[in-house]
Amino acid sequence: MTELTNDELIRYQRQLMVAGIGEAGQESLRNASVLVIGAGGLGSPVLLYLAAAGVGRIGVVDFDEVSTGNLQRQILYETGDITKPKAETAAGKLRRINPLIEVIAYSVRFNEDNAGDLLAGYDIAVDCCDNYSTRYILCDATLKAGIPMVYGAVREFMGQASVLNYRGGPSYRDLYPEEMHLETEDRSGSPGVMGPLPGIIGSVQACETIKIITGTGEILSGRLLQADMLNQRIDIISL
Repeated sequence: MTELTNDELIRYQRQLMVAGIGEAGQESLRNASVLVIGAGGLGSPVLLYLAAAGVGRIGVVDFDEVSTGNLQRQILYETGDITKPKAETAAGKLRRINPLIEVIAYSVRFNEDNAGDLLAGYDIAVDCCDNYSTRYILCDATLKAGIPMVYGAVREFMGQASVLNYRGGPSYRDLYPEEMHLETEDRSGSPGVMGPLPGIIGSVQACETIKIITGTGEILSGRLLQADMLNQRIDIISL
């Protein structure tokens, strides 16, 4: 690996001090590539933290535009971004946050036709989807590509996170094997959510992604983190 530059040593100083990361871990982050599917409530904190951490190449997949109703929880955006494409807007902000990394915007809907091409060349996919059908497509595509899927989901005061398809571990279909009942749920529209909740779950997803890349800590594979922010309770469930 190429040694860190002086700019990188200064920028990532506090992270370099962390046991299990250090310069070798930071170099791994610089050489890593992560595809984030969805640049909304979950995608905002995931993208911000991965960019700030120095992940060398980040792909942002989102076909939507910024709307006024997004601003309550999608902290990447501001009022002046309304009607702008999310992927391009997010990518531009991440480049300004950290000009040492590469950020690629994909203003497309993630689907069965383009899943393989979008995932090609990426080490990890982070699931920040807002619907079940896309999540199943991502599950199958990451399994086929042989890369982990860092899962997150939020609803009202409840959130979940896990690492799926990791070294033979459980997949999303193991977690939720039945699809038929989800079709109605997709058509009913997005659920309500307390604004800070995606920040909490998205931060967990960013932590797990960094841990996978640097090879440190116990990965949340085979386990489901479930957060109940109404009653301030966090549980870890074995899958």
